[in-house]
Amino acid sequence: MTFELHPRLEADTTWLGDFPLCRILLSKENIGPWIILVPKVDGVTELHHLSDTDQQQFMRESSLLAAKLEFHTNADKLNMGALGNMVPQLHVHHIARFQDDAAWPAPVWGNTQGITRNDESQAAVVEMWKAHLNEIDGFSPATS
Repeated sequence: MTFELHPRLEADTTWLGDFPLCRILLSKENIGPWIILVPKVDGVTELHHLSDTDQQQFMRESSLLAAKLEFHTNADKLNMGALGNMVPQLHVHHIARFQDDAAWPAPVWGNTQGITRNDESQAAVVEMWKAHLNEIDGFSPATS
């Protein structure tokens, strides 16, 4: 079966590339950066539904992403979450948080005004994060 991204994730993000297990997406919301990992495994809604091997690979990929977020943003805190209430497809949010961001110190969900980057700003952030992620072995940048 071919991997298909949930339409809501497709609409709300830009594809940065792929790790061996996960699709890597950048939220269009102007907070963070807010990067989402989506395991390319059909029908999975929870982390514990992944095979043991895929769970271990997910943790490697998540940790590599978190380290890049920490290094390149100097964030006050990294937030990670897998809610799935509106999008059942397993996806895990990795959000760099700052004391002066729109939602601090509350969670981002329901505490921002949903302001998105314009196309030019989003493209610049996409290219920056592709370059940062390209430092990681196994990262394949998006082609479109």
